[in-house]
Amino acid sequence: MLDKIALALTIVGALNWGSIGLFRFDLVSWIFGGQTAILSRIVYTLVALAGVWCISLLFRDTEPVETIEK
Repeated sequence: MLDKIALALTIVGALNWGSIGLFRFDLVSWIFGGQTAILSRIVYTLVALAGVWCISLLFRDTEPVETIEK
C-alpha cells in the first residue's frame, strides 16, 4: 500500500514539474497559496519523500514467489 501511495505522490510531482516546464505554472503553489505557504511546503516535502521511497522500487526483486502446494 505504501508503494502505491508513494508512486501516486511521485506522479503528482512529475505532473507539477511538467506544468512548470511547459507552461511556467506551478499547480501546487497555485492551489495552496504560493511556494512558501505551509501547505505547499508540506506537499513538496511529501512528494520528495515519495520520490526517495520509489528509489527502493528499482532494487526490489519483482519475481513472484513460488508457493509449494501439498
